[in-house]
Amino acid sequence: MKFVSNLFSVLMYLLVYGFFSFDTDGVSVMEGDSVTLHTGVQMKQEEKIRWYFNQTAIARISGDFSDICTDVQYKERFRDRLKLDHQTGSLTIMNTRTTDSGLYDLLINSAHRRSSNNKIFIAAVHGVSADERHKMKTKSVKEGKSVTLDTHVTKNPNNSIKWYFNGILIAEITRYQNKICTDVQCNEGTQRLRDRLKLDHQTGSLTITNIRTTDSGLYKLQIRSSRFTIVRSFSVSASSVVSKKKGDSVTLHNDVKTNQQEEIRWYFNDIVIAKITGDLSKICTNVRCKEKFKDRLKLEEFGSLAIMNITAEDAGEYKLKISDSLVEIFSVSVASYSVDSGKVSVKEGYSVTLHTDVETNQQEKIRWCFNDIIIAVISGDLSSICTDVQCNNKDGTERFRDRLKLDHQTGSLTIRDIRTTDSGDYTLQIRSSSIQRNVSVTVTGVSAAERDEMKTKSVKEGESVTLDTYVINKPDNLMWHFNETRIAVITGDQSKICTDVQCEYSEERFRDRLKLDNQTGSLTITNTSTTDSGLYKLQIITNSSIRVTSVKSFNVTVTTHRTGIYSAVSAVLVFLVASAGLIYSCKCNSRRQYIITQQSHQANGVEDSSSDLIDPVETNTPHESSSNQTESEAPSETLT
Repeated sequence: MKFVSNLFSVLMYLLVYGFFSFDTDGVSVMEGDSVTLHTGVQMKQEEKIRWYFNQTAIARISGDFSDICTDVQYKERFRDRLKLDHQTGSLTIMNTRTTDSGLYDLLINSAHRRSSNNKIFIAAVHGVSADERHKMKTKSVKEGKSVTLDTHVTKNPNNSIKWYFNGILIAEITRYQNKICTDVQCNEGTQRLRDRLKLDHQTGSLTITNIRTTDSGLYKLQIRSSRFTIVRSFSVSASSVVSKKKGDSVTLHNDVKTNQQEEIRWYFNDIVIAKITGDLSKICTNVRCKEKFKDRLKLEEFGSLAIMNITAEDAGEYKLKISDSLVEIFSVSVASYSVDSGKVSVKEGYSVTLHTDVETNQQEKIRWCFNDIIIAVISGDLSSICTDVQCNNKDGTERFRDRLKLDHQTGSLTIRDIRTTDSGDYTLQIRSSSIQRNVSVTVTGVSAAERDEMKTKSVKEGESVTLDTYVINKPDNLMWHFNETRIAVITGDQSKICTDVQCEYSEERFRDRLKLDNQTGSLTITNTSTTDSGLYKLQIITNSSIRVTSVKSFNVTVTTHRTGIYSAVSAVLVFLVASAGLIYSCKCNSRRQYIITQQSHQANGVEDSSSDLIDPVETNTPHESSSNQTESEAPSETLT
């Protein structure tokens, strides 16, 4: 009855906690994991430890190690899957199975103290299908991508998590996260995975970014509490990506030095296709292999494998094993088309964009090369982005220093202020799609005077100005913009030629004042006005194996005519001077007439009547009258 009750407890524990968790009383793991049940003591010679599974003894150990046994003496349930720690008596169950679920009793007897101590552990093993287990524990990825090894737990603050790669500690989260390290930060770490590890602090899951073939191997996860330790293994295979076109030859290299005692085997989709043992080498020992590859396989120096005249059917996964140890995986893709190539010519000083015409995702890696030298790389998860001298390439140069720009959404490459030294072959490689495109770019040089003329245009109001493209052959597509507003378009087949108001989204600023040269795309603005001053941008799109966009800016300044201003000012001045002279002349005549009249009255002895003798032109104040009188006396003396 007690056993049935205990079994019911196990089932309830499995139902509640799932397949990878543990508390103070029990632990739940996934089938295939290893679990250690800790005694929490150090063995003494007078002590004996016994382990029971569902009331059946499965292991025992005495303090002087005179009596150690596991399993096979007890019904063989755990054949070769139990391990006892001789120092502590802790029990490890390896490669757990669902039949291992149950109650584990620990009994510690001390002859010296004549006492016994009993502990109970509940273990629940969650069963999963072989395919699901393989998917969770086996990771196969292509070089350059990222892979995440999931713990499938929410971290308990009392638990510590450690990650090992081929037995070397590479990442750790201690209790309460007071110590988190990756790779070289860990005491035993190496620099193999420098800056390419990420730890999820909530779950302890480990992500390896920008993976390399040297990262292939066995990764172990260890989660430890005071009572239990769970160990899960992950097999990670990072394959080299080899892209070839149909009819090419490819060599898969073995970079490992071997001796004659070691056996080298090559597999294609898990079928042996070649092997070397000592001085003896064999290729295609089975009918299926012979029919497929015929005489197109060749073993070369150090065991490298050459595949000649490659076909689409040769695409797949090739594995190299040395003495049954997996050394490297090659993922070979074969394009049924020839590698695209084309030519394009641009003018010095333009900004040129080489388009990928794709949207990147986390499965893609894009690489740009100039004359076979890597100048830009971007991975889909943005974990690896470099341009020019930043790229990890021993042949990298400073040719493009600060003049390259990568679009993180598309991977398109822009070369700013292009120079004649930038002429050459540009190659685009998109690994996931096995796409390779080449374009030969020729940059035509221009003189300093011509370059200045291309950048700045100054014209007087009312005159015409032409913005030259300096293109001899008709471009595929061309657009002109003024202050970011499109004002003129030419399409490749000239099915759409528009200027100003005819273009969508445009304004009426240039109504009937724009002319396009349909052969070169040059733009002429007639009868210019000062409002035409601003920034004009030319965009030329050339459709080649790689779509190329060239952009050039023109700064146009329209000034008014100075001669017109001077003429207007002169006319105004002449008018003002003439008016002033006329007024002064009239005033002088009036004053002269007044003086003559005054003298005439004085000569006749007639008193001056103030009302009759008031100056008809103006009425003066007393001060002015006195002044005027004085002035009038002087000329009267002169006249007598």
